[in-house]
Amino acid sequence: MIDTSLNRVLERQLLLQLGDRLRVLRKAQQLGTVEVAARAGITRNTLRAIETGDPAPSIGNYLRVMSVLGISGDLALLASDTFQPAPAGSAAARSRRAAPIVQVHVSADQAKHQLQDLQSLALHEEAVRLAKANPALVGEAQDTLQRWLSEGNSRSAALWHEWVDILQAGHWRKVLGPTRHAQQLRQASPLVTILPDEIRQRILQQVSDLKSGVSISNQLS
Repeated sequence: MIDTSLNRVLERQLLLQLGDRLRVLRKAQQLGTVEVAARAGITRNTLRAIETGDPAPSIGNYLRVMSVLGISGDLALLASDTFQPAPAGSAAARSRRAAPIVQVHVSADQAKHQLQDLQSLALHEEAVRLAKANPALVGEAQDTLQRWLSEGNSRSAALWHEWVDILQAGHWRKVLGPTRHAQQLRQASPLVTILPDEIRQRILQQVSDLKSGVSISNQLS
């Protein structure tokens, strides 16, 4: 069993899979983004963020989209006491019947290079978190970036020049998105150089675990 409270990679993968499921359901129901966004009372940009598993939209917005697609019962089941221990002294608690155990197996699609990008995304989300907490770390990333730029021409030079503005203005959303350009920025990133080795190794291990899949269970230890 794993400690999901510490597994940011797993949390991110679950959101990615949820977003993908919502997108597939919307298309299966032949609903356009304009209609679903209007019925959910959100913008199309918010819907796009939800369908890409972005953690920025509120859980309320995720629930609104789930409701429009007819699967809000999934979250209602999670919020219920169905899988909770029975109250002490109740007939259910005295029953010898074992409580239901739910186990979910989670993995990432390696065929689409999903693991590589998931790893990059997790590293950058952690680096952004550290940079926000300690602005001095941004200066370290800027020093690294200037050293790279001074070493001469590179195919990544254009991306590095973008990073100058990103680091200066703190435009973190620009590099945490699902777009191809965001992926390119992450591949040429000086920001991950600020990560302590133990954090980097923890994320790499979590990604490695997803290669074979990890199991989440509601069974109490």
